[in-house]
Parts: sequence; C-alpha cells; structure tokens
Amino acid sequence: IMQRALGQNTVNNAEKYFGQFCVLLAAYTRKAAGLRDKADLLVKQLLDFANTENPEMRTTLKNFAEELAKVQDYRQAEVERFEMKVINPLRLYGTQIKQTRAEIKKFNKVRNNEIKQLEKLERLRQKSPSDRHTILPKKKNLRAVLSY
Repeated sequence: IMQRALGQNTVNNAEKYFGQFCVLLAAYTRKAAGLRDKADLLVKQLLDFANTENPEMRTTLKNFAEELAKVQDYRQAEVERFEMKVINPLRLYGTQIKQTRAEIKKFNKVRNNEIKQLEKLERLRQKSPSDRHTILPKKKNLRAVLSY
C-alpha cells in the first residue's frame, strides 16, 4: 500500500509541476516571440523613416535597422530552439505521465477486484468450512488469476 501511494504521489507531483512548467515556458516563449515581432515592426519603421531622410542619416538609420534585425534573427533562433529542445520534450513527458496514471488506475482496479475475490472466498470458507468441493475450484481459479 505504501509503494502504491508513493507511486500515485509521484505521478500527481509530476503532473502538477510539469504542467506548470509547460504553461510558464510556453508563456515565456510567447513573450520572446512577441518581443521579436515588435522589434521587427521597429526595424520596418526605421527603414521607412530612413527613406525620408538625407543620405547620411539614411545610412545611419539603415545600419541601425540591420543590426537590430540581426538581433531579432537570434531571438527567432532562441524561440525555435526553446520550442524544440524544451517545450516539446516536456509535452512528451506529459503524455508519459498520463499513460502511467492510466496504468496505475488499471493496476488498482485489478488489485481491488482480486481483494474482493479473496474476501468473497474467505467469507465462503467461514460460512461453510466443510464445503470443500465449492471452495477448492474457486481457490484454484483465484490463484490462477493472481499468478498473472
């Protein structure tokens, strides 16, 4: 029982915390992507403004816009790597947690059925201890089920 509770507790904690990790990491990634998008708009505005200025100012603004665009390329790579290397593996772990929870539920159901069968057999044995021809086949069937 202790081991079962420990396994259930482990799955509950993993589900809780990994769910929170996924939510926060996804929010972080969205914020980084939003920042990238805003900076891309800024680059576009700088280039538009540069086209209205004198040649010297135009060159300076275009150079600045190009450098800012390079920074955004790095930010885009960060977003893509974060999704691929962090968020997707966590999602897979979430699927694994759900499968483990389903296996524990299945195991508990089988175990509870076995306990009910043992209790039923024990009641039958206590009710009529001399009725061996009824008890023995049920006991053999239960042992066969329990051995799997």
